[in-house]
Amino acid sequence: MTEATLTAAPRLPWQFAAAERKGHLRAAVLVLPLLLFVIVTFATPVVLLLTRAVYDPSIAETLPTTIAALQNWDGKDLPDEQVYAALAQDFKKVAQDNTAAFVGKRMNYEISGIRSKIIGSVNKSTEFTGAPYKEQFIAADKIWGDRLVWAKIKQAGRSFTDFYLLRSLDLERNADNGIVSVPKSQAVYVNVLARTFYISALVTLITLALGYPVAFMLAHAPNRLANILLIFILVPFWTSLLVRTTAWFVLLQDNGPVNGLIQYLNFSEGPLKLIFSRFGTVTAMVHIQLPFTLLPIYGVMKGISPSYMRAARSLGGGPFYSFFRVYLPLTLPGIGAGCLLTFILCLGYYITPALVGGAADQMVSGTIERAMNQENNWGKASALSAILLLATIVLFFIYNRIVGIDKVKLG
Repeated sequence: MTEATLTAAPRLPWQFAAAERKGHLRAAVLVLPLLLFVIVTFATPVVLLLTRAVYDPSIAETLPTTIAALQNWDGKDLPDEQVYAALAQDFKKVAQDNTAAFVGKRMNYEISGIRSKIIGSVNKSTEFTGAPYKEQFIAADKIWGDRLVWAKIKQAGRSFTDFYLLRSLDLERNADNGIVSVPKSQAVYVNVLARTFYISALVTLITLALGYPVAFMLAHAPNRLANILLIFILVPFWTSLLVRTTAWFVLLQDNGPVNGLIQYLNFSEGPLKLIFSRFGTVTAMVHIQLPFTLLPIYGVMKGISPSYMRAARSLGGGPFYSFFRVYLPLTLPGIGAGCLLTFILCLGYYITPALVGGAADQMVSGTIERAMNQENNWGKASALSAILLLATIVLFFIYNRIVGIDKVKLG
């Protein structure tokens, strides 16, 4: 070696490291615009929405003096005169700002039917002559003599609250701050969540039962025939979800083609209840989701060598034994990917249950939509979204623990 070569040799690792750093930097610069776009348009709105599930400073901001005075209240009896005086002071500001309906609406989440009483009390409080305020408030409305009302005001006065999350699970805090079940007449959200998971699981199982044989046939059919059949499977991807759902609405209605065929074949004397029912919801969802389950399975099957089955048969395994012990385990990554994708997509269905489902078939997405657009209750919508997201993450980790996410193949 020459002296120049010996001198340059120790510098080679440093030069390689510098070149690698430059490559990483260039890659980061190329990815940065996409990362910023995802953060601004997706991650930030999602985080802000989910924050509303646990953060609600509305009462703390509109009744600050009352909330401060309630900090020393033990909750065992009615508050003292100081708290009532603080409420009168806050109500005067509420009357001036014309925010009585806002306060009443927020407290109506806590106690149903209290909105009008609070609005009336705000209007009457402007006519109070001065201390003592306790008797005047109770005379204005009996709710101010109820310990539960004051307990709810104190609970709602916390900026960070578990109220919306508890209500989304049909739970609430009582006057003693303990967690209890809501009255049966108000317990609706657990049923909606359970219905959502049940329908999603049912659709997933049906698409698997229908899609697996079709994927097997496509994987073993001649390429020309398989390509033609694959086009028919991909047709739903070229059609709007709303159009496909509306088509099922036409097919399943009382005077539609399906009921007409059933009556023509004398299977029924009158039209069957196919629309606005669980049957209609599941049928339409299966039609829409079938390609999402089928295609990952088909992609995995195409990669399985026929020699595996031939080897199993040559070693004495029968057709069914060879299939269940050799072929089926090899397709598990595709089954896992297709079922996981279908199940997660089904959890967020809104249009299909709304159009072809009945009142007992509405899923959690419909409840979230009504909470935002009709009730303007963003806390409830955020809490239900958070529970749905958490359930999806738990499902993902369970799947990863049992099957392994590294084995998932989408094609």
